[in-house]
Amino acid sequence: MRIPRVIIGGVSSGVGKTLVACAIVHGMRERGYSVQPFKVGPDYIDPGYLSIAAGREAKNLDTWLMGRRRVMETFADSSSSDVSVIEGVMGHYDGTSGRTNRASTHEASQLLSAPVILVVDASRAARSIAATVKGFSSYQSPSNIVGVILNKVGSKRHTKFCVDSLEQSGMAVVGAIPRDASMALESRHLGLVPPVEASSRRTRALNAFREASGHIHIDAVLSVARSAKPLPILRPEPARRKPAIATIGVALDSSFNFYYRDNLEALEREGARLEFFSPTSDAKLPGCDGLYIGGGFPEVLGSPLERNTGMRRAIKAHAEKERRAIYAECGGLMYLARSITVGKRRYAMAGVIDAQAKMGKKPTLNYTRGAITRRCLIAARPQCMRGHEFHYSSLEGLPEDTSLAYALEAGAGISGGRDGIVQDAVLASYGHLYFGDVRARGLVEAVRAAARR
Repeated sequence: MRIPRVIIGGVSSGVGKTLVACAIVHGMRERGYSVQPFKVGPDYIDPGYLSIAAGREAKNLDTWLMGRRRVMETFADSSSSDVSVIEGVMGHYDGTSGRTNRASTHEASQLLSAPVILVVDASRAARSIAATVKGFSSYQSPSNIVGVILNKVGSKRHTKFCVDSLEQSGMAVVGAIPRDASMALESRHLGLVPPVEASSRRTRALNAFREASGHIHIDAVLSVARSAKPLPILRPEPARRKPAIATIGVALDSSFNFYYRDNLEALEREGARLEFFSPTSDAKLPGCDGLYIGGGFPEVLGSPLERNTGMRRAIKAHAEKERRAIYAECGGLMYLARSITVGKRRYAMAGVIDAQAKMGKKPTLNYTRGAITRRCLIAARPQCMRGHEFHYSSLEGLPEDTSLAYALEAGAGISGGRDGIVQDAVLASYGHLYFGDVRARGLVEAVRAAARR
């Protein structure tokens, strides 16, 4: 397959990869090109910004969660546009350990045979930047790094120092973005603030992309993307969607919006009809057989979630009186608890799980690996599992006899390396999973079975 493609990597987290990637996407669209965005790693928020810039859904590419073959298939299946732009994760070589490049931007560049443009924060250096870039380009061969975009340059003189040093070392500079607060994307404890939370944030983001794209040589980036060699892979045949056998209500609003597009599409392929609802503003649940409550920021939206007593009661009745299925991850787990405590404020939640979620100051951030050891919504028999977790909260007061389905070899889980609360037809965990067709099929069938009891 001939797919023009480029990866936007970085020296580290926080250098501005998302702003740069979105600015490039915006600039390409302004020139009349269609662009398919991707995000390396398990991130949910950055794909939201990429989707806004591209006008189409961004897809995740994560070899830890998906496997190398599925990453290749997803990339090939989704790359029907004029060019594909892939935002990297953390620093170029950062992945699952200090000894390998597994799940890193570098691994993605090798797997996809994609050239890389490296984003460098230039705010505290000048000529030394060339030494940094030289280290990145020579650390492993091939690095696939073919160009640099400077971010947060202080002046024209500063830019000239940086550009001269890089060009002297043989590295092309294809952009230099000035330090300007108007182009900064707002952050908080889990990274960037999701654009879905407010239309004003979406507007500010688009303005930032437009402004930043004017400081990037978009035509040069297009040339880099076109230099990518053909991929030795056939485009997969479009998967046939099965007839709908169950309706799943998906919580989607400013409080819950951490979903992989692939997961939702897999559920639909396996016979789910998806009905979206808002836990903060809808008065009642949609007519559905089961619920899917993903991650998000229930701690930030604690007040509107607490005030919506009708929704909280409906979800509790769905689980306890109707004994229907609920699959919840991270923020969804917190919402199913009795309450969420943020500082001195406690917010009442759905009360399906007999425990309290409490926000802390230190993050739990891991890829997870282990086994599903008991029957639950996504698995009828024991099997291996992989996922990731990223949260600041902990679950307190959980009864000792609570059934937990996941035994983790890597990761923290809810407690002691265990995760996945199983409570009748409820499965709730801190871990986020990539479904694939098999897990999606298991969830759809389990939702249908619980609704028919």
